[in-house]
Formats: sequence, structure tokens, C-alpha cells
Amino acid sequence: MYLKILISTTIIILIIGCSTFKQLVYYSNINQGNYITKTDMDKIYIGMTQEQVIYTLGTPIIQDPFGSSTWFYVFRQQLGHAVMSQRILTITFDNKGFLVKIKKDY
Repeated sequence: MYLKILISTTIIILIIGCSTFKQLVYYSNINQGNYITKTDMDKIYIGMTQEQVIYTLGTPIIQDPFGSSTWFYVFRQQLGHAVMSQRILTITFDNKGFLVKIKKDY
């Protein structure tokens, strides 16, 4: 009887100990993708060429694989134990290479 109580108590202590141990472990900040600030986004406007956008924001992380002129700037960030946040900036060009649409998704 005492053996069952001892084993179950030990298991409970181990489970509680592991869950609190996770909060004590250091998690580094993880940044992935194109880091774009609000000032960088304020610099782009309708009518810019593709070269001007690359000069301002850098090379996009994803270009539309189906041949349309849509670029995606994706930025993911996870700060320590916090939930990961994601920002997506979608830029569309016409067939002459001029910026026609800007969509901010965050």
C-alpha cells in the first residue's frame, strides 16, 4: 500500500517539477524572414519600380511561383516563451514592373 502511494507521489512530483522547469529554461528570441519596420513600409508607394522596392525593403523572401509579379515579405518573431507573431507584406506589380498594390497583413 505504501509502495503505491510512494510511486504515485513520486510521479506527481516529477510531472510538476518538469512543468515548472520549462519556465526556468532560457529561450532565445527567434527572428525569421524579412525584418521590415514601419518606417521602411512608409517609404514605399504606388508607382515605384521593382528595383526601387528592392533597394528600400530588400529582396523578398517569396516570389509568386506561377509567374505573376507578386512578392511576399514575411517576418516571424518569437520572443522567449511568448507566442510566435507573424507579419506579411504583399506587393503586386503590373506587367511593366510598376507597383500597383500594397497589402499589409498584421
